[in-house]
Amino acid sequence: MLTFERLNLDVFPWEQTLATLADRTIYQSLPWLNFLKATQKGEPVLGALHTETTTVGYFTGMIVQKFGLRILGSPFPGWSTSYMGLNLRPEVRWGAALDALKRFAFADLRCSHLEFLNRKLNHEEIKERQLTWTPLNGFEVDLSVEEEDVFQRMQPSCRQAIRRAIRLGVTVEESQDPGFVDEYYDQLKDVFRRQGLVPTYGVERVRELMWHIQPTGKLLLLRARDSAGRSIATGIFLSISPSTMYFWGGASWYSYQSLRPNDLLMWTAMRIGRDRGMRILDLGGAGDYKKKFGGNPISVPWVRVSSRPLVPFLRDAAKKWWTFKRRIQGSGWQAHARRLVNSHHADSGVKA
Repeated sequence: MLTFERLNLDVFPWEQTLATLADRTIYQSLPWLNFLKATQKGEPVLGALHTETTTVGYFTGMIVQKFGLRILGSPFPGWSTSYMGLNLRPEVRWGAALDALKRFAFADLRCSHLEFLNRKLNHEEIKERQLTWTPLNGFEVDLSVEEEDVFQRMQPSCRQAIRRAIRLGVTVEESQDPGFVDEYYDQLKDVFRRQGLVPTYGVERVRELMWHIQPTGKLLLLRARDSAGRSIATGIFLSISPSTMYFWGGASWYSYQSLRPNDLLMWTAMRIGRDRGMRILDLGGAGDYKKKFGGNPISVPWVRVSSRPLVPFLRDAAKKWWTFKRRIQGSGWQAHARRLVNSHHADSGVKA
């Protein structure tokens, strides 16, 4: 029977061990777990999967407290984190590994709920074990072909936009400037403001990302400038596996959209990644605007299982409340309500 053993993160030989796992991601590294610990205030977990004689895989995740319950996420929604879950040797059966993971989560770690997003998980194994899951859809751009082929696979409108941006004097540069964080976040607020929303995370999350990941050399920050040198768009990309880079976030000023800086910024990231040996650019989820970059559609199962029947209800209720709260904040309803209250106080002769 397969069993998990929790490991000490501080003494685990990360580079030597994980370098042997071709499917590892940046989200399964110590710097990323430290980033999650700083932003989500959780308890990082690394587990080794054993047979009676050898280690055949690893699990990476983090425990957080919600509703007074211990939740094991790998990842959990809202963490700005993609594929974690399991790394398995080829000979390991997924079904047996999933059974061991449930025992590890519920018995050893005393958690009430487990969620994980695993790039190589088989849908049939999920169905066989009657696990609840939803698809996370996205796109992967193939960077292994010739550069011209990557360009030609984009939609014609996207190629035209890139040429337009170049013609109008837009340039894209790499940045390691600490001021990049505020540039990016100000542009991000503008993006969400146009949708009547607020960003899903605060500026401190971006600062923590730079603090923990930039020293590893796995963080690519790109800035697009117009012909006058103004910063008009920004993008954040990650890379760590032998072949894959990830789009983490992008933002821009609406007033400069006619210059099409976002398309040129993404094309520049592809060229840089390809030159550095990346074979795949994962665009980080679905979205109509991502189709134009010529990626192949993918669908990855986001699995969740609970040891208590009430937990799924609490999870769904919390998600709906979080979405509602963001819309209220974005619409300025709270400020409007305060103005109404102050107005009422003034009319009543009451000091607010």
